[in-house]
Amino acid sequence: MSVQETIRKLDSEGISGRKIAVQLNLSRATVAKYLSITNYSPAPPRTGQRPAGSVITGFEETISTWLEGDRGRPRKQRHTAQRVFDRLVDEENYQGTYSPVQRFIKRYKQERQSDNDGFLELDWAPGTIQVDFGEAEVILNGEQKVVHLFVVTFPYSNMRFAQAYGGQTAECVCHGLRTVLEHIGSVPHRMIFDNATGVGRRVKTKVLETKLFAAFKAHYRSEAKYCNPYSGNEKGNVENAVGFLRRNLMVPLPVAASLEGLNKVLLERCDRLGDKPHWRRKILIKDLFAQDVQAGLALPGVGFDPVRYESRKADKYGHLKVGSNTYAAGPVFARRSLTVGIRHDVVEILDEQASVLRRFPRIFGDHPEIIMEPSGVLALLAHRPGAWANSPVRAVVSDPVRDWMDTAHTEDRRRLLTALDKASETAGFETAIQAAGQIIEQGDDPGHETLSMLARRLAEGTEPETGDVDLSVYDRLFAAQEESVLA
Repeated sequence: MSVQETIRKLDSEGISGRKIAVQLNLSRATVAKYLSITNYSPAPPRTGQRPAGSVITGFEETISTWLEGDRGRPRKQRHTAQRVFDRLVDEENYQGTYSPVQRFIKRYKQERQSDNDGFLELDWAPGTIQVDFGEAEVILNGEQKVVHLFVVTFPYSNMRFAQAYGGQTAECVCHGLRTVLEHIGSVPHRMIFDNATGVGRRVKTKVLETKLFAAFKAHYRSEAKYCNPYSGNEKGNVENAVGFLRRNLMVPLPVAASLEGLNKVLLERCDRLGDKPHWRRKILIKDLFAQDVQAGLALPGVGFDPVRYESRKADKYGHLKVGSNTYAAGPVFARRSLTVGIRHDVVEILDEQASVLRRFPRIFGDHPEIIMEPSGVLALLAHRPGAWANSPVRAVVSDPVRDWMDTAHTEDRRRLLTALDKASETAGFETAIQAAGQIIEQGDDPGHETLSMLARRLAEGTEPETGDVDLSVYDRLFAAQEESVLA
C-alpha cells in the first residue's frame, strides 16, 4: 500500500505518470493502473469457485442419488466424501482425483442447507451436570488395559470429574455418581445423560429407565433428562470433557495397582483443574464451581448402595450364569435357588437369609472360563481327594503346595485339603496357601492345626519374617561358659 500511496501523492502534486514511473522505477502500466482506481473503500472477500473439471462430469447424478438416499439413514452411517470417492472408483470406473468429488459434495450440501441446520448454544444453570462415558488405556497391576472413563461435568463452571470402570452398566453409573456427589458434598438438581450411558434411554417422547437408576434418583431427589439420539450438542460440555480429561489426565498412561487406587488419583487430579480460569468468564473454575455446589441439594444421611439383586438357580455343578459369564458358587449349592448381588466390581452369591456365601470379582465382556473362588470346592475335594489332578484348584495354588499334593498319598492329601478349607474360612484362600507353602518349605507336614494358626498370623501381620538363623552365637556362649568353669 505504501507504493500506491506514493504514486497517488506524486500525482496529486501534478507530476506526470511517465516521471512517476521513472522516479519509482516502475512500469508506466503499473502507475496507470493505480492512478485509474477511483474507490479504495474496503470490499468483502469473495471466494472464487473453481470451475468444475470435466472429470466429474457425468457422475453428478450418481453422487446426488447416493446423498439423497442418506436422508433416511442414521447420521453415523451416511456417505462421506471419501466413501463417495471410493464407490465411484470401484463401481463407476471414475478416473479422477478426490478433490473434485469433495468440492461437488460441499456445494451440494451448502445448496440444500436449511434454516434448521446448525447448533444452538445452550445456557446451563448452576447445579446441573452432564454425564457420559469414554474409553482410555491404563496400566493396572502391571498389565495394559482399556477402561471405561465415567465423566461428570458441571457446564456452568466447567468443573470436570472422572472415574474408571470395567463397564458401562447402571451399577457403574450409580457408583460413579455417588462417589462424585459425596466428594463435592452436594446433589445436582438435574442430570443430563446420553442414550448409551446404561441407566436409561429415550425413544421419541418415551423414557425407559433401569430400576436401579430410578431408585438412585428417588434416593437423592434429583431428576434426569436424556438427549435426543445423535444430538451430542445437547451435552457438548461433557463431550468435550471426555477428550480433555483423556489427554490431560491419562497421558502418559496412569499406573495403579487397582481401579480403586486409580480412581482416588483421578479425583485428586480433577480437583486441581479448579485452579485454572474459566475459558470464557476469566474467573477461576473453583469459584464458579462453588456456585454449582451451593445450588445443589443436600446429601441424604445414608449413601445409596448401587447393587442389583436377581434370583438364579445353580446347575448340578453349583454354577450360576450372570450376564454372559459363569460363576462357580460351589458344588454344595448345586440345584439351589440363590440370590445374586451384582455390583460394579464384584458379584455376590447370597443364601435364603441374605448372607453372603461367595464373592467374585465382576468380569465384563465374554469370559470363556468359569469364574471361581477356589475355597468353594475345597470341602468337596477333601471328600474326593482323587479328583485333585483334574480340579480347577490345582492351577491356582503355589508350586510347593501343588508339588506336595501331586505326590502325596490319598489320606495325606485329604488332610491338607481339610486343613486348607478350615484355614480359608478365617484367613482367606490365598493366605492359607501361603501358610501351607511356608510349612512345606520348612520340611514339615502342612496337614495339621498349625496351618490354621500360621494362616491367621499371616493375615493379621503378626508372623515374623523367616530368615537364616546365626547359630554361632550359641557356640560362643558355650565356649565362654567352659572357660569360666575351667577358671
